[in-house]
Amino acid sequence: MKDRSKEDEVADININTVNKYYGDVHVIKDVSLDIKSQSFTVLVGPSGCGKSTMLRMIAGLEDINSGTISIDGQVVNDLPPKQRNIAMVFQSYALYPHMTVFDNMAFGLKLEKRSKDEINERVQEAARILQIEDYLLRKPKQLSGGQRQRVAIGRAITRKPKVFLFDEPLSNLDAALRVQMRVELAKLHDQLNATMIYVTHDQTEAMTLANDIVVLDEGIVSQKGTPMELYNKPNNLFVGGFIGSPKMNFISSKILSKSHNSTEIELLDNAKINIHKTSVSANEGDSVKLGIRPEHLLVNEDADASWESKVFVVEKLGSGTFLYLEKEGEPLVVETEGDTNIKVGDTIKVGFTASRCHIFGKNNKAFG
Repeated sequence: MKDRSKEDEVADININTVNKYYGDVHVIKDVSLDIKSQSFTVLVGPSGCGKSTMLRMIAGLEDINSGTISIDGQVVNDLPPKQRNIAMVFQSYALYPHMTVFDNMAFGLKLEKRSKDEINERVQEAARILQIEDYLLRKPKQLSGGQRQRVAIGRAITRKPKVFLFDEPLSNLDAALRVQMRVELAKLHDQLNATMIYVTHDQTEAMTLANDIVVLDEGIVSQKGTPMELYNKPNNLFVGGFIGSPKMNFISSKILSKSHNSTEIELLDNAKINIHKTSVSANEGDSVKLGIRPEHLLVNEDADASWESKVFVVEKLGSGTFLYLEKEGEPLVVETEGDTNIKVGDTIKVGFTASRCHIFGKNNKAFG
């Protein structure tokens, strides 16, 4: 599949100040993105953020109110979907129940009036890549959910598109099968070396699959970057809370004092911590939020600052344990070893490491 002809090579996608309205509702707001050729880009965000709408506009299934979308340097705003050289895989498998797997995968090629030999070669090659050669004569009702999704993906592969678009393709599968299919999709991208854009609300899928993640919030690009860039340096409170599972802890706080190279921040119950951030533009007395991930908190260990509280929930997951501690507002979540002896009702000391802390100002923007 990697031996593509010149005309079949994958392409950059450029989205320039795109807007979309449904009546008076502004769902996509001045979105600009450059998606690299051969990358695996994931659009992620909560329900209603505009990610599926964005994907459908790239596919040509939704009109654009303003702005441009280009594929391989060509503006495609007015091109119908079939002329954009893209293939889309939906949440529903959309297979023809009366057709065999082979005929489902070959259907689009038959419409294009490809020769029987070419159709057979493309279907067999896609089936080999997806390991479904043994199912080609079966009907969809004889397949599992994961096998049906492979067939839907295979139907896309046979067309040899420039761009693959995936709209929450794993959301109908059970948890174990989703993990398996994530691995399959990662392998598929490596084998095809194709440009892939994938929509999901599941940030774990985004982190494990993507070269680049685009976080959308109410139709706006909140941040774009590699998974670890978003994990380690969220631009704002929304990204900090969305990327990571469980989400980042947030503590309502205020700035106590500032020097040229550090900022002293109120922690919990009059505890204080000095954060070495050089670009904190807030002033003494200003309200801020301090963020820290559950896995970066220390249990009963010395650190730059500490706080004691009672454990009221213990979640044992085998490889790790999550402790929920009482505090004003949302509980503080701490990750510790899977075989910990800490139980509900215990009081523990939680250690905060300054370098692991994030500060978010009144506008919810992160300070450097």
